[in-house]
Amino acid sequence: MRTHHTATLAATAAALLALTACNPQTTDTAKPAAPGTSAAPAPAGSAPAAKTATLPGFVGKGLQTAQDEAQAAGFARLKSHDALGRDRLQALDRNWKVCSQTPAAGANVDTSTTVDFGAVKLEESCPAADAPAPKPAGSTMPDFTGQGMKAVRGALPSNASITVKDALQGRMVLQESNWKVCSQDPKPGTALTGQPVAFTVAKTEESCP
Repeated sequence: MRTHHTATLAATAAALLALTACNPQTTDTAKPAAPGTSAAPAPAGSAPAAKTATLPGFVGKGLQTAQDEAQAAGFARLKSHDALGRDRLQALDRNWKVCSQTPAAGANVDTSTTVDFGAVKLEESCPAADAPAPKPAGSTMPDFTGQGMKAVRGALPSNASITVKDALQGRMVLQESNWKVCSQDPKPGTALTGQPVAFTVAKTEESCP
């Protein structure tokens, strides 16, 4: 019986060795890269190139039309300003027309460039050149005569005490962008030390007394 068990065990061991030889196991679980692929990371993509286009001419067109055509040409950054220097808002673009544009027509520029339209109301005439807004007041009082009252107020310190009166008929000055300065106190060149500032004004189309 002992001999029989020994022979059986020997036969079983031989069979296991044979199976192991036929089915070797590997401890390396890494798989090779698929054909046509690379294991190295892809380089970071470069920034897209700037897009340029030729800016059309918009002078003489209605402001709303100019804005629509500029957007259609690829220029999405648009703004406008009062070409008469009175700091009026272009609240209803269809009531304004374009007098100037920056950049100029025909320029080949980046489409991300801001296009600025100088505009006046439809019934107004365009100036030969955009009227500059009043420069901010420094330590002395500028000469504001003839300039739009709204723009003048914006040029003075925000904490200034300002009085505005109609120079002709004692009317209430409700919308300062429609009025111009006729006289001022203190006079031009006077040191500004926080004293109150007073103006008399007339409607833009009127003559000052």
